[in-house]
Amino acid sequence: MHELSKGTLLIANPFLKDLNFLRTVVLICNHNAAEGSVGFVLNKPFSMHLHQLISEITDHDIPVSIGGPVQTDSLHFIHQYPDLIDGGEEILPGIFWGGNFETLKILLNNESLDKNKIRFFLGYSGWSEGQLNMELSGDSWITTSGTRKLLFDTPPENVWKDALKRMGGEYEKMINYPLDPQLN
Repeated sequence: MHELSKGTLLIANPFLKDLNFLRTVVLICNHNAAEGSVGFVLNKPFSMHLHQLISEITDHDIPVSIGGPVQTDSLHFIHQYPDLIDGGEEILPGIFWGGNFETLKILLNNESLDKNKIRFFLGYSGWSEGQLNMELSGDSWITTSGTRKLLFDTPPENVWKDALKRMGGEYEKMINYPLDPQLN
């Protein structure tokens, strides 16, 4: 098991029944044993694009994902632009969470950013103090380190399978498990 810290991926156990996290992969952006954890689901596309949520955005092709079931009226982003968007927190080498949103809007509208180097999330996944460690002890999640490829280059429908394939061995076999083990 990978040590839980920012940049960790939580891969839902194939038999996890929680509909919010069924076959999902969550990127942990903040983890503090005393305060809890925050992350974003990487593989749940939202039905609307960014310009439909924020009228000041003119680009019509920027997808948004459902980051989780908490505060679904809040917008978050991860990116690879620390030199252009200040105020972000590094979660993996060269990958940042958040930053100056006004600057981001200007850069997006000027088409100064590669849209494949930024991701948007509506809401987030959150765990209170000790909750995530309890879920890990109960085998709800498989952990590994995040990669740029899984975060930015892998289509959402492939993230869960590709994360398990990357781990190999017994984990790679899990991609073929049925949603309901009684159907086996």
